[in-house]
Amino acid sequence: MTKYVFFYVGGGMPESEEESAKVLKAWEDWFTDLGPAVVDGGYPFSPTAKSVVNNGTVKDGPAGTMSSGYSIVEAESLEAAAEMAKGCPTLASGGEVSVFETIEVL
Repeated sequence: MTKYVFFYVGGGMPESEEESAKVLKAWEDWFTDLGPAVVDGGYPFSPTAKSVVNNGTVKDGPAGTMSSGYSIVEAESLEAAAEMAKGCPTLASGGEVSVFETIEVL
């Protein structure tokens, strides 16, 4: 099995405790549905970031599009991982999921 990184971009933030509870439940349900394929459920990112360029300069903001979080799963193929991502709660609030295949080194 290969590991894949789900890289979340966008999506809305809940505006009430009730909405927060619903979103948290959606994530819990999705991870439960994925079962042992979830290697690392990951964490959401704060809206602040720094980027470092090849000359060592540090800038405010991300290197590229701001991400809202990540998860790591195992799947048989990139296509299978993309199918798993279709259930991601980020999508329900207007976000997107990029699915990256990792490459085992060594």
